[in-house]
Amino acid sequence: MFPRDKKGLHWQCLEVRHCSQETICIWVRDPKIQKEDWHSYLDYEICIHTNSMCFTMKTSRVRRRFREFVWLRQKLQSNAVLIELPELPPKTPFFNISNAQTVEQRIRGLQEFLNKVVQCPLLLSDSRLHLFLQTQLAPEEIEACVSGQTKYSVADAIHKFAKSNRRFPEEEEEQTSCNVAPESSSVLGHPIDASFLRGCKPSKEQGDAWTTVLAPSPSK
Repeated sequence: MFPRDKKGLHWQCLEVRHCSQETICIWVRDPKIQKEDWHSYLDYEICIHTNSMCFTMKTSRVRRRFREFVWLRQKLQSNAVLIELPELPPKTPFFNISNAQTVEQRIRGLQEFLNKVVQCPLLLSDSRLHLFLQTQLAPEEIEACVSGQTKYSVADAIHKFAKSNRRFPEEEEEQTSCNVAPESSSVLGHPIDASFLRGCKPSKEQGDAWTTVLAPSPSK
């Protein structure tokens, strides 16, 4: 039985379990307005469910803002100069955080970016990407950790964050299904495409974008 939302509706998330394949279920959702000094900005929740050996934790949730995505792309590009990285959604000078359609378009673009990034083995091996996706470390803290300037390793940082911020039942660490209870997703009271942002009942087009099936390792 799938979880019910406050209206008593059932929500079913995308099933990504494959017996012989490594998969990554990754999506961006739940935009929230944050205050910083004299202005406001949006951050977004990044959810991951995976059975891939590349990830330290099999389930995780973090929140990131757009400029952190920009930082990540720049760092990934500097570490893989021969690879053409996917583009982020365009940065508009007058981005309206109260416009639900504009916000949803950005969310879709961020999700497409991450799904394309994890399809590349070289990018997937970059520790910055894993710290970005599975910890709440700031960019400068990520860089310090990757450079060996911290007392904790990359794996230590991910485990510490997971322990302090667990929002999934512990047994779900061993699962790769996306049966996650939905949460409210809105910007300034304007509802956004609930089926997309909550990670539930995706269309075929959304489903194709949500799940990355990693290529099998070459036979030795």
